[in-house]
Amino acid sequence: MGGSWSSSSSSSSSSEKRVGSEMALPKAKDIVASTPVVVFSKTYCPYCNQVKQLLAQLGANFKAIELDVESDGSEIQSALLAWTGQRTVPNVFIGGKHIGGCDTVTAKHNERKLVPLLTEAGALATAAA
Repeated sequence: MGGSWSSSSSSSSSSEKRVGSEMALPKAKDIVASTPVVVFSKTYCPYCNQVKQLLAQLGANFKAIELDVESDGSEIQSALLAWTGQRTVPNVFIGGKHIGGCDTVTAKHNERKLVPLLTEAGALATAAA
């Protein structure tokens, strides 16, 4: 008798986790689709802070989703892994496209490719010539 109780208890919590995971991917995709620049981040991550600081210095309009603060942050991080193949943060999207992490964003900036991407996505006001 006790076996069936613990079985239903674990079944309930695993189904709740499955529902959270199933909702995390559509939520992440919706955020990416509705925002020109998204940085999936963690508040304590120095690489995340470096990317957010760079975007701020460039004057980019971006949304940071702090996965360590979000109630479903770990589910979103797992969904991002399934979607992009990248588990680490920062996980950056520009114009709905997956860009990558800190190294990729920094490299694009050094190659002078980041500002055009941000401008094309509508995250930067074009400078008056």
